[in-house]
Amino acid sequence: MPSTRSLVAVGATIGQALTNAVPKCAQIVDQKSFNVLPVVPPAVEYNGSTPFIWPGTTAKSLLDKPFHIYDPEFYDVIGTDPSLTTIATSPSDPLFHEAVTWYPATNEVFFVQNAGPPAAGTGLNKSAIIQKIAIADAERVRKGTLKSVPISIVNTSNPQIINPNGATMYKGKLIFAGEGQGDRVASALYVMDPSPPYKTTTLLNNYFGRQFNSLNDLAVNPVNGDLYFTDTVYGYVQAFRPYPGIRQQVYRYNFSTGAVTVVADGMEHPNGIAFSPDGKKAYVTDTGIANANYGLNLTAPASVYSFDVTKDGTFNNRQTFAFTPAFIPDGIKNDSKGRVYVGCGDGVWVYNAAAKLIGKIYTGTTAANFQFAGNGRMIITGQTKLFYATFSASTTGTPIQ
Repeated sequence: MPSTRSLVAVGATIGQALTNAVPKCAQIVDQKSFNVLPVVPPAVEYNGSTPFIWPGTTAKSLLDKPFHIYDPEFYDVIGTDPSLTTIATSPSDPLFHEAVTWYPATNEVFFVQNAGPPAAGTGLNKSAIIQKIAIADAERVRKGTLKSVPISIVNTSNPQIINPNGATMYKGKLIFAGEGQGDRVASALYVMDPSPPYKTTTLLNNYFGRQFNSLNDLAVNPVNGDLYFTDTVYGYVQAFRPYPGIRQQVYRYNFSTGAVTVVADGMEHPNGIAFSPDGKKAYVTDTGIANANYGLNLTAPASVYSFDVTKDGTFNNRQTFAFTPAFIPDGIKNDSKGRVYVGCGDGVWVYNAAAKLIGKIYTGTTAANFQFAGNGRMIITGQTKLFYATFSASTTGTPIQ
C-alpha cells in the first residue's frame, strides 16, 4: 500500500499538470464560456465558413496567442515555448495550398498552388505549380533575421505533373496526386525525384480503363507499405474536369503487384487521409459541405471518419471520429503518439486518439494542409499565407517511408 507521502506526491504531480504554466503564445479556452450564447444566429448568418469568435474574445485576441488549450494534454504537444510565424504571403493567388511534404535529406518542404480558383488562373488552361522552401530559411524568419522565405518553383521533367494536389514521401521519392485537366488529361499519380532535374514518371492513371475524377490526397500505411489515395470531384466543381464518371472512393495501390482496389466508399467528398503510427487505424476527411463553384451544402459532411485497417490491408468498422464546425476538415496527419491533427477553417485542430479536441494551432484562416518537418516543427499552408509552427520536441510525425 502506498504511503501517505507517495499519495501526496502523486496528487501534486496531477495538480501541476492541470495548472501548468501557460506559454506566452498560448491561452486556455473555457468551453463553458460559449455553451450558452446571448443570441445564436441562424445558419444564413453563421455557418462555420468564418472563424467562431465567442463573447469575451476578438479576432485579434485569438490570433495574439494562437495555441488554444482545450485540454491539459495539449501541453504535451506545445511544450513550454511554442511559436507560430507567418513566413510568406500572397496578395490573392492561393500559392500555399496542399501537398505539403518534408524531404529530410535537404530539410526542404514542398507544397503546391491551388488549382481552379480565379485568383490563381489555374485549372483548365494552366496547371498549378509545385514549390519548395528551406526549413533553415523558415527558422531565420522566425528569429527575425529574414523578412520572408525564398520560394523556389519546381519545374519537373516530362511528364509534367498536371494540377498537383496531394503528396507523400515514399522511399526517398515524392508521390503526387494530379487532378488532371479537361477530359483528355486524366487524373493520375506521379513519382518525382525531389532533387534537380526532378525526374518524373507516371505511376497510375486509370482504374481498369476508367478515368479517376480528381485524385486528391494520399498516404502510405506505415506497416503494410501500400499506398492509399482518395478520389473526389473538386476538378469538376472548380470547372477544370468533366462531369464525374466514377464513384468517389478511397483506393489502395500495391507497389509490388500494381493491384488497385477500393477500400472505402459512401462518402460525399473523400479528401485527406492518414494512418496511426501502428498502421491499425485509418482516418479520412469528408468535405461534402464544400462544393466550390456550387456553394455550400450545410447539411453535408464536414467530418473525419476512422476505420480499422485489417491484417490484409482492407478497411472496416467506419466510425465518425469528429465533425468540424469550422468550415471543412481538409489535410490530416498523425503524430508519434497517435494524436490526430486536422486542417480546418481556422487552423489546425488537434485531437487525441479518443477523439477529444485537446487544442488548436489557430491561424484565423483556412489551414488547407500542413506537415511535420522533423521534431517539433510544422509548415501550414493557408492559401495566401504560409505558416511555420514550432512546439514540443516530443511531438513528431510518423516515420517517413
